[in-house]
Amino acid sequence: MFDLTGKCAVVTGGGRGIGRGISLALAAAGADLFVTGRSSAMLEATVAQIRAAGGRAVAMPADITDMAVPGSLAERALAEFGRLDVWVNNAGSAAREDVGALIDLNEGQWDRVVDLNMKSAFFGAQAAARAMRGRGGGSIINITSRSGSHPNPMTGQYGAAKAGVENLTMTMGVEWGHMGIRVNAVAPGVVVTEETMAVLTGDRSQKQIDTVPLGRLGQPHDIASACVYLASDEAAWVSGITIPVNGGSRIAIGYLAYLRKAAKAREG
Repeated sequence: MFDLTGKCAVVTGGGRGIGRGISLALAAAGADLFVTGRSSAMLEATVAQIRAAGGRAVAMPADITDMAVPGSLAERALAEFGRLDVWVNNAGSAAREDVGALIDLNEGQWDRVVDLNMKSAFFGAQAAARAMRGRGGGSIINITSRSGSHPNPMTGQYGAAKAGVENLTMTMGVEWGHMGIRVNAVAPGVVVTEETMAVLTGDRSQKQIDTVPLGRLGQPHDIASACVYLASDEAAWVSGITIPVNGGSRIAIGYLAYLRKAAKAREG
């Protein structure tokens, strides 16, 4: 089951964190990989690990928010491997300088987050669909977030962007289904990565764990496993859905923390 031998997959943000986990898992299932991201060193490390395990992989350092990149990435994948079967829109985040209350948010903070998390995901998916059209179709997987379906204080534009990607996932699944293209999303909860753990310092990590019924934070392979399924022929009749992978968690610690902060503000 879940054999991806003979398939070519593109992963954006594929050099670190969740994206690295997805790249390694797709390769372990037999796919040829084309990984892109901003850090050449991280991409090369991921590619080296795939090759050391006997897989085929190519790195393409690029900024996915450059709208010339998605099309050229699809073209290079076709040129390198002769096909494009899987596209994973994983690149996304909100930098510390873009964190802030909605009432104080400026245009730059909005644009940086929305361009990375929604605009680039849409045009990446579009480039993939154009490459897959007429070639037997394929699977497009958007990595969204629990923030897309829950209040997201202090990075509201991030939650809005992820919610937009989930809605686009449904619409793309409808519009592109007749071409044999399946479009789905995976919505992670809190996953242990270097970026995440830099924020969850002190007792914040345990407080976050306390909101998860399964009693632990996620690992990149938890998200990657869902992606391998959606990329595989076993998911041939699955399209337009978002799969939450969050340990059963329904409450974000940032949401609770904000409510406490607001309560203190009212008191004082």
